[in-house]
Amino acid sequence: MRIATWNINSITVRLERLLAWLESSGTDVLCLQELKCTPEAFPAAPLRELGYEAAFEASGRWNGVAILSRVGVEDVRRGLTDAPAYEDVVEPRAIGATCGGVRLWSVYVPNGREVGHPHFAYKLRWLAALRATVAADAADGTPFAVLGDFNVAPADEDVWDVSLFEGATHVTEAERAAVAALGDAGLSDVTPRPLKYDRPFTYWDYRQLCFPKNRGMRIDLVLGNAPFTSAVKDAYVDREQRKGKGASDHAPVVVDLQP
Repeated sequence: MRIATWNINSITVRLERLLAWLESSGTDVLCLQELKCTPEAFPAAPLRELGYEAAFEASGRWNGVAILSRVGVEDVRRGLTDAPAYEDVVEPRAIGATCGGVRLWSVYVPNGREVGHPHFAYKLRWLAALRATVAADAADGTPFAVLGDFNVAPADEDVWDVSLFEGATHVTEAERAAVAALGDAGLSDVTPRPLKYDRPFTYWDYRQLCFPKNRGMRIDLVLGNAPFTSAVKDAYVDREQRKGKGASDHAPVVVDLQP
């Protein structure tokens, strides 16, 4: 089974690219983040034509998540247990489903904006709620993984030059500790194996030629329990999807599981 995660940065803007990638990549299940569409605008029909069933959560704002599957979508759950609100809104940032016998969550962790900003405190509360929500799923013996844009670089080597991020979000001790705490639920990082570059980044800013210069970050993660990680036979970043006109600023992370 081929499972992937991708911050698509607007499913409507990048629909043609998404459909072409699904058709060519052999992906069975795709977790999407940052849909940026209303529920009514979600492109269920063209996805269905390719054989993908979709479970999604969207509001039309700068968020939204989905799970696309051609191996079934069961036991859908939208949102975290006791999900924190930001400015009195519980945002659509998490969705879970069982696909082909594998339990998956697609998550879009809040950005945090700046250290000390209310959004940063919200980010830490959100990660704590994620840990509490997925703990039971991760422990029941079924292959299980949380995939998505975590907006956290787990280690210094996951940033092209960590010295430039001093005092900034994405690399703070608090954020890294919150992601590492998912290990208490039995989850570990499925590290992508780079095809060409030493550091398999997943995100590159659109500005300052960051992608051609490979000035990126690894913030799109796949965290699996033991039954999931033991079945992994390959994992990589599909950098080709960051190239060309109209690309998302993130590339898909792809994981292949043994039958």
